[in-house]
Amino acid sequence: MKATLKELRSKQLDRIVVESVDLSLYIAHADVSGQRVLIVAPDGKPLKTRNLLDMKSALAGLRGVDMVLIQRSAYDEMVGQSFVPTDNALEVSLAPGFESLPSWQH
Repeated sequence: MKATLKELRSKQLDRIVVESVDLSLYIAHADVSGQRVLIVAPDGKPLKTRNLLDMKSALAGLRGVDMVLIQRSAYDEMVGQSFVPTDNALEVSLAPGFESLPSWQH
């Protein structure tokens, strides 16, 4: 399921999840009534940025919602450890200080 920022403004959001997909690629999702929704641009393509501050600017219209950054590590695979079906995601809160960061900070 996917939704634009305009559509999400009229919904009750549980939280916004910014996922770090690669070293400098971020994709945004919204949790709406327990369901994960991909946030898309008006053209229907996923909302993605190359840095966290650009994502902050893009999501500025959704203030007042809990925001988290999720980063998953491929360390176990890189060092040759066996695959274990567990989620090794690191979740970091981005709000409320996320909205008040100066534009030059990274």
